[in-house]
Amino acid sequence: MDNTSQLSSKAKTFLSLGLAVGVIFLDQLTKFLAVEFLTPFSPVPVIPNVLNFTLAFNDRAAFSLGGSTTWFFTLTSTLAALALLFFVPRFKTRGWLVLGGLALGGVVGNLVDRLTRAPGFPNGQVVDFIQIPFNFPIFNIADSAICVAAFLITLRVIRGEKLGGRA
Repeated sequence: MDNTSQLSSKAKTFLSLGLAVGVIFLDQLTKFLAVEFLTPFSPVPVIPNVLNFTLAFNDRAAFSLGGSTTWFFTLTSTLAALALLFFVPRFKTRGWLVLGGLALGGVVGNLVDRLTRAPGFPNGQVVDFIQIPFNFPIFNIADSAICVAAFLITLRVIRGEKLGGRA
C-alpha cells in the first residue's frame, strides 16, 4: 500500500529529503569521477554500442536547449528546488514522496554545478558524461533523476491521480 497516513511528518520529510540527498551525493560523486578520469569528448566504451562515458560541459538545459542563458536555468532551478522543498514533505503517499525526492535531488544536483563550476556563479556548466546511442544528448545522474520523476509524475497524473497523493 502507498498510504503514508501512519508516517509522521518527520518520517515523510526524512524519506523524501533522504532520497534527494542520496541522488545529489551520487550525482556529484559521479561528476567528480568523470572530471577526474575522463578527457572531454573522448568516448570511453563501457558497453560497446550501448553505453559510453564521454565528458562534456553543458551551459544549456535538457537536450541542449537555451544556449547562453545559464543564469536563467540557475534561477529556475533555484525556484524549482524551493518549491519542491515546500511541497514534497506535504505529499500524502510514499510513491509521491519518492518521486518528489528524486526530482528534488536531480534539480539540486545540476544546480550545484551551475553555482560552483566554471565559468563561475551563476553561469557554471553542468558536467555530463553518460552517452547512449541514437544521437541522444550526453547526460548525468541528476538529469536521469529529473526525467524519471517527470515521466512517472506525468503518468500518474494522466491516470487520474491527484498530484501529491490522496487528500
